[in-house]
Amino acid sequence: MRFLFACCLLLSTLAPTAQAAAVDHLEPGNWWVGMRHNRVELMVHGAGIARATPRIDRAGVAVVDVQRSDSPNYLFVTVEVAADAPTGPVPIDFLVDGRAVARRDWRLDAREARSAQRRGFGPADAIYLVVPDRFANGDPGNDSIAGMREAADRKDPNGRHGGDIAGLRSHLDYIAGLGFTQLWPTPMLENDQPQHSYHGYAITDLYRVDPRIGRNEDVRALSRDARARGIGLVMDVVLNHIGSGHWWMRDLPAKDWINGGGTFSPTNHRRTTIQDPHAAPADRAGFTDGWFVPAMPDLNQRNPHLARYLVQNTLWWIEYAGLSGIREDTFGYADAQFLSDWAQAVLAEYPGFSMVGEEWSANPAVVAHWQRGKRNPDGHVPHMPSMMDFPIHVALRDALLRPEGWDGGWMPLYEMLANDFQYPDPGRLVVFAENHDTSRLFAHLDGDLGLWKVAMAYLATVRGTPQFFYGSEVLLRGPRERNDGLLRADMPGGWAGDASDAFSGSGLSTDQRDAQDYVRRLFGWRKRTPLLHDGKLMHFAPADGVYVYFRYAGTPQAPGKSVMVAFNKTAESRSLDLGRFAAFLGGRSARDALDGARVDLGNGLVVPPKSALLLEVE
Repeated sequence: MRFLFACCLLLSTLAPTAQAAAVDHLEPGNWWVGMRHNRVELMVHGAGIARATPRIDRAGVAVVDVQRSDSPNYLFVTVEVAADAPTGPVPIDFLVDGRAVARRDWRLDAREARSAQRRGFGPADAIYLVVPDRFANGDPGNDSIAGMREAADRKDPNGRHGGDIAGLRSHLDYIAGLGFTQLWPTPMLENDQPQHSYHGYAITDLYRVDPRIGRNEDVRALSRDARARGIGLVMDVVLNHIGSGHWWMRDLPAKDWINGGGTFSPTNHRRTTIQDPHAAPADRAGFTDGWFVPAMPDLNQRNPHLARYLVQNTLWWIEYAGLSGIREDTFGYADAQFLSDWAQAVLAEYPGFSMVGEEWSANPAVVAHWQRGKRNPDGHVPHMPSMMDFPIHVALRDALLRPEGWDGGWMPLYEMLANDFQYPDPGRLVVFAENHDTSRLFAHLDGDLGLWKVAMAYLATVRGTPQFFYGSEVLLRGPRERNDGLLRADMPGGWAGDASDAFSGSGLSTDQRDAQDYVRRLFGWRKRTPLLHDGKLMHFAPADGVYVYFRYAGTPQAPGKSVMVAFNKTAESRSLDLGRFAAFLGGRSARDALDGARVDLGNGLVVPPKSALLLEVE
C-alpha cells in the first residue's frame, strides 16, 4: 500500500508538468526532402512548452538548435533534413527532466519532379485577377461555418458572398478561353475576423485556407487543374501584417513580434521616406512600423524568428500548392532588409520563379528602387524580379480623360513610359488599368466603351505582363469613386439564379457581349504573338489625339516584322501621316491583328474615333 501511495504521489507531481507542456501548434507541419532550405525552424506553441527539450530519433533528421523567447509557451526548434532522409512521419518528443511529457508528429514528403526548376510568369503571360469570394459559388455548403466569426450575407456589399475554390475550378476553361495564362486570387487563407473578412488580407492562420473558401487540398487541386489548362497559379502573400484574430495575438511569441508593442499606431503612408536621403528617421519608422487599421497588426520582421517563419511559410506554399508566382501585398511597408532577404531566399530555392511587389506609387523612381538589379544610392540591394507598374496605371487612367493640349491628352502616358530608363528590367513589370483596390475602369470612363477598348488594347500591347480584373470583360462597373465592396461585385452567373451569366453568355447585353468578345480576341492574339512578349518598343510623340508605337524584333533601321499600335482617344477620325513611320511601314503589307483583313498602306491610315488600330506589319 505504501508503494502504491508513493507511485500515486509521484504521478501527481508529474501531471502538472505534462499538462504544462501540451503542443497546440507546430509550424510548418511538414517539409520536403531535397530542399535547398534544409534547416527548418519549427515554431512550437503550447502551455509551458519552453521548459521542454525536443528530441528526434529518426534517420536523416536532427535537432541542431533550440531557442526560447519571451513567452514560456514557445520553442523555436531548428531541424536539419539530410538529402537522403526517408519520407514519412517524424515523431518529436518533448522532455522535461529527461521524461517525455508530449509528442507531436512532424512529416517529411517527397518533392514533385523538377519542382526547383518551375517556370514563373513573365511577359508571355496575361494575369486574370479574381476575388474568390465574389467570383463563383461552387459549394454553397461552405458559405457559413459554425464557430467562425462572420457568416455569409450576399445582400451586404462588404460581407461574405460565398464564392470559393470550387467555383474557380469549375470556370478554369472560361478563364483560359479568354486568353489568360495566370490566375491571381486575392488571399485565400483563413480570415476569422468579425467583419470585412471576404477580401482575405487580414490573415488569422498562415498555414490554413479559410474553410469558407475551401481546404488546403483544394488549393493544390486548383493549381493542378489550372496547370492542365496552361494556367499558372499566383498566390497573394502578405508579409506586412496579420489579422487581429490571429492566434498569435492571444499569446505573442515575443514582446517585439508586433510593431508598436502590440498596440495600434497608424502608418503615415509616407513611402518616399525609404529612399529619401533627407527623411527624418521617425518618419521612416512611422511608415514601416505603423499599422494600416486596428484590425491588421503590423509585423516586426526584424525579429529573426518571425523573419524565418515568414520565409518558410512562403517556401511551404510554393512547394505545397505548386505555385507559378507570388504577388506580394503592401511591398515597402515591411522592413527593407527583410524584403531583400525574403526574395533572395525564394529565388535561391526556385531560380526561375516569379514575384511581383505592390508599391502603390505614381513615382517610377520609388517603384524602381525595389526591382532586382537596381543600384540604389542608399545601398539597398533588391531581389524582386517584378513590380506592379502603378506609374503607368495612374498615367493611363489620367491620359484617357485628359483634354488635348501641349501637355495634355496622351502626354502623361507617353512621358511616363519614357521613364523606363529608371528600371533595371521594365519588360518584367506588371501593367494594369484597374485592380481590386481601384474603381473599375469602366466607371472611371463613365461607361465609354470605346475608351475602355483603347485601354484594353494598351494593356495587351505595351511592354510587360498585363493584369486584368475579373468581370471587366462583361463591363462590371461599380461606383466612380472607390468603394471596395461594390467594385468587387459578384461575377454574373457565379451564383444559382443570377439574371445574367458571363460564363455562358445568357442574359448579357449587346455591349457586354461585345466587350467580352473583344477581350477574348485581343488576349488570344496576344498569347500567340511573340513580338508582344519580348519585342522592342518604339513610340512616337502623340499628335492630334493619336498615340502610335511599334513592337519589333530587329533594329530601328531594319525592324523586320512588327506590330503597329495606334490609339485615337478623340471623338473624330484621325488620318495618320505615314511618313513618320516609314522605317516600319515603307514597302510593306499589313493585316488587321484581330480579324486578319488586309490593310492597304498605300493610301494612308485612318484611325476611327475612340479606337485602337492594331496591325501586323510584314
